[in-house]
Amino acid sequence: MPRSVRIENPGAFYHVMARGNRREDIFKDEIDRKFLLKALGEACGMSGWRVHAWVLMSNHYHLFIETPEANLSAGMKWLQNAYTRRFNTRHRAWGRLFGDRYKAVLVEGGTGYYYETLMDYIHLNPVRAGLVRAGRGQSVLDYPWSSIGGGHALSPGKRPLWLATEDALGAFGYSDTAAGRREWVERLDRRALEEDAERCGMVLPAEQADGRYSHLQRGWYWGSQEFAERMLKLAKAALGRSRSRNYRASPVRKAHDASVAEALLAEGLQAAALSDDELLRLPGSEPRKVAVARVIWEQTTVPQSWLAEKLMMGSPANVSQQLRRSDLPENRRSLPRDLRNWLAAVRKC
Repeated sequence: MPRSVRIENPGAFYHVMARGNRREDIFKDEIDRKFLLKALGEACGMSGWRVHAWVLMSNHYHLFIETPEANLSAGMKWLQNAYTRRFNTRHRAWGRLFGDRYKAVLVEGGTGYYYETLMDYIHLNPVRAGLVRAGRGQSVLDYPWSSIGGGHALSPGKRPLWLATEDALGAFGYSDTAAGRREWVERLDRRALEEDAERCGMVLPAEQADGRYSHLQRGWYWGSQEFAERMLKLAKAALGRSRSRNYRASPVRKAHDASVAEALLAEGLQAAALSDDELLRLPGSEPRKVAVARVIWEQTTVPQSWLAEKLMMGSPANVSQQLRRSDLPENRRSLPRDLRNWLAAVRKC
């Protein structure tokens, strides 16, 4: 059965779901969950994504993602590969962690019925799974691995920068204040208490809806008929393009990442005071090279082969090794002041 085409366009919203291979667990403990959230934050930094909701269960996860650029596939490939590598390294495992290709349902807009129902569906997942028992006085806040307890309900300084809390609260008419956040949680808790736990937050499919329409578990779009028609036009345009082996690496698809990476490279080399002659002469482990490579790796999706070529760092394998080693704070002390200032400004650290 052929794979469905990924419809990618700037400003799109997606409900992304991924499940463990053979439905096995993808999280063994809270450290694994923190690994996934760390990788998600890194993916947002590289791609510019905004996350409106997330929940981590035992053998699957849900994400509600907004993509200002048309780069869902590139970001998801990096996210799942990065988490799989870290999971396998920690647990001394090997092979694939996730099952079939992740599912991505197109969602209409950032406000209104479709936005609100999806937000509730994701945040009430622990209720449906029996991990939060509203009838026993428990709250959705008692489950720490969702964007309620782990983000939206927190004060701005304690939540990730990539979490779109103001948008999420505003869609329901609440302000991003202690009172507004509390009222939003109370509304969710009322739904959990009043609805049947097994179907809490779910939406029944309309009888007149076509088979492509999602009811948050199946289908490929969640929106109005007009929205579906617009997305179908985009899908037909995508299917009409050449699907050669070079398609995914075409200059058009790589333009944004390449342009951002080139700009960061120029800025970094200037801050590091690295000339072309020095790039060629100095080893691939030179701290200034590695520092510039790390910033580009964090904020774009260019491959490590690109970094190896542009920064004269030898092979992609060496770049990977140097990036792993460079995540040590003491490595910054040996860098020139201008480079340290640039790193702080670009990474906002």
